[in-house]
Amino acid sequence: MEVWPGNAYPLGATFDGNGTNFAIFSEVAESVQLCLFDDTGEEVCVDVREVDGYVWHCYLPQVQPGQKYGYRVHGPYDPSQGQRCNPNKLLLDPYAKAVAGGIDWDPALFSYNLGEPDSKNDADSAPHMMLGVVINPFFDWDGDRLPRTPYHDSVIYEAHVKGLTKLHEEIPEEQRGTYAGVAHPVVIEHLKKLGITAIELMPVHQFVQDSTLLDQGLSNYWGYNTIGFFAPHNEYSSTGDLGQQVQDFKAMVRALHRADIEVILDVVYNHTAEGNHLGPTLSFRGIDNAAYYRLMDGDEQHYMDYTGTGNSLNVRNPHALQLLMDSLRYWVTEMHVDGFRFDLASTLAREFYDVDKLSTFFELIQQDPVVSQVKLIAEPWDIGPGGYQVGNFPPQWTEWNGKYRDTVRDFWRGEPATLGEFASRLTGSSDLYEHSGRRPVASINFVTAHDGFTISDLVSYNEKHNEANGEGNNDGESHNRSWNCGAEGPTDDPEILSLRARQQRNLIATLLLSQGVPMVLHGDELGRTQQGNNNTYCQDSELSWIHWDSADQPLVEFTAAVNRLRHEHPTFRRSRFFDGRPVRRGEGEKLQDIVWLNADGNEMLPEDWDSSIGRSIGVFLNGDGIRGVDTRGLRISDVNFMLYFNAYVEPVEFTIPGKEFAPRWDVTIDTAGQNSDNRTLDAGAKLEVAAKSLVVLRAHSGPVEEPDYSVAASLAVLADVNDEPEPEREPVSAP
Repeated sequence: MEVWPGNAYPLGATFDGNGTNFAIFSEVAESVQLCLFDDTGEEVCVDVREVDGYVWHCYLPQVQPGQKYGYRVHGPYDPSQGQRCNPNKLLLDPYAKAVAGGIDWDPALFSYNLGEPDSKNDADSAPHMMLGVVINPFFDWDGDRLPRTPYHDSVIYEAHVKGLTKLHEEIPEEQRGTYAGVAHPVVIEHLKKLGITAIELMPVHQFVQDSTLLDQGLSNYWGYNTIGFFAPHNEYSSTGDLGQQVQDFKAMVRALHRADIEVILDVVYNHTAEGNHLGPTLSFRGIDNAAYYRLMDGDEQHYMDYTGTGNSLNVRNPHALQLLMDSLRYWVTEMHVDGFRFDLASTLAREFYDVDKLSTFFELIQQDPVVSQVKLIAEPWDIGPGGYQVGNFPPQWTEWNGKYRDTVRDFWRGEPATLGEFASRLTGSSDLYEHSGRRPVASINFVTAHDGFTISDLVSYNEKHNEANGEGNNDGESHNRSWNCGAEGPTDDPEILSLRARQQRNLIATLLLSQGVPMVLHGDELGRTQQGNNNTYCQDSELSWIHWDSADQPLVEFTAAVNRLRHEHPTFRRSRFFDGRPVRRGEGEKLQDIVWLNADGNEMLPEDWDSSIGRSIGVFLNGDGIRGVDTRGLRISDVNFMLYFNAYVEPVEFTIPGKEFAPRWDVTIDTAGQNSDNRTLDAGAKLEVAAKSLVVLRAHSGPVEEPDYSVAASLAVLADVNDEPEPEREPVSAP
């Protein structure tokens, strides 16, 4: 085979229209072989002789897209010194853009004989390995335009590629559970109906199925077990795994972008699928173990583990950091994604021991001209010492706000002494983010996520029910801050069902009307249940897939209506924190931008906040001076809103405050449905807010009939909301 020297950059296999350049980093290697495989499994090895800066490279003019390949690295094998090279183990290119097949967990994949950790296994692993694939990088993006939705206008939908579409009967069967399924018009139509601006996909980097799960008839459904940071997971392709997965992924992104929906990837750079010192040798371990992994100081046979998965990426090493940055940049420039959610992001900031927001990782992100311009969302914790870092990430970052989740759950289930913190979470968590110069959008608000109960289960179960996972119900979080409303699991009791329906609406409305960026878990708007399982990481089954045929359609309508209210009124998506200062409303009249109210219509006093029995509160949101731009480019002024929250088990009668707030108010949302007749209330009037319910009032703007956002306990379908009268508009001034 003809072999040319090639180039040391870019790393990976790069087809240029004629042949393919191969480049792989290994500082520890003594020699490297590139191994090419045909469809029969026949292997041809090519010695890679050129080395520049520890990058081994060659160019093969005859190699075309679809070629399967791997590497064999010759070098020292001394696990006690952190050296694990073994040329008998075929290795996946860390920069492979596509992966064919999977591993079968044959003993040959391990560098030791099972049961004898100190032995050495020299069996050839090639017949049992996944292979890299040379891809065709060319794709017709057809003028693809990235939506670039500002954070304060964003609504994120966390979804699983397979779980979202596997049971959708309107999608062709061969496309269900794939990238093509996510791109199908019925899915996009549903997302648009809900007002979703970004879909956050659970891991789509090539991942490995755990042998322990496969032995139990289970699988790694969530995908937090990455082995290929450049390759779209091949099992989500509807057309093949010889590069077709790349084309499928790009087509999905293109279709979502045409609908103005951003694509955010949940990425797992904190560890890899090779696990601890007893794991298989699949890629990084056999290429340059000490460069890619954080080894124990003074005990280099073992790995530092801040993730609970056996290893941690070595963010001290420039080549490991280069891998991370090259991967991020690739997904933005070549795959056109719009942002990333970093799993266990605290681990990436442990350059030495502590989580350090001045670490090299953050510096690289900050100065990168490509990656710094997309959405960056941290899961701000890991399991290491001091790993819980909510509120402590640098200004460029947003964060999953775990404190928001906990506080909102506690408030609605009636836990004591949550009013003050509930108020803080509702208004953007300034206590967490303002000190670092960030704004309310730094808070990614969520009540539920893939890890834990769905919203339906949150109001239906007090305890987790994870027996199907095969771990004796010992896995998953035990402190869920849930409340079953009076019965554990399914029930026919109409009062309990009514309360559960109301609680779901309370949680969804609170989420969508809070300052910050809301994130909805896929299927929550449909009433999806996992039957009380709060850890479906291994449940690639109907237990975790969305059942579209049993969707709670009234809940869908409610979710869409509340989100439409949020979209139409910038008061609910402010770009700055409330400051409590007066806002001029008219001649000589001033009101604060936010006012917290007791049931008697008076402002909250310090002792009211300190009360441990407080379960209800009102809040006035001043819309004066808050302006937005409508679809025609006209600047619109917002109106005032009043929100009443009652987490008591009994109704609470609120007094509407005086005329200085507004002379009259219209009921816009009532999750209990008892004010579903577009009631108009005068200042000083009484308003009964039902037990465990939320009411939203809007300042009355005229006699025009208002749309009905309420949902009765009977789950009646909501009226259309497009009849809302247009507020006064004025032209937008030129910049």
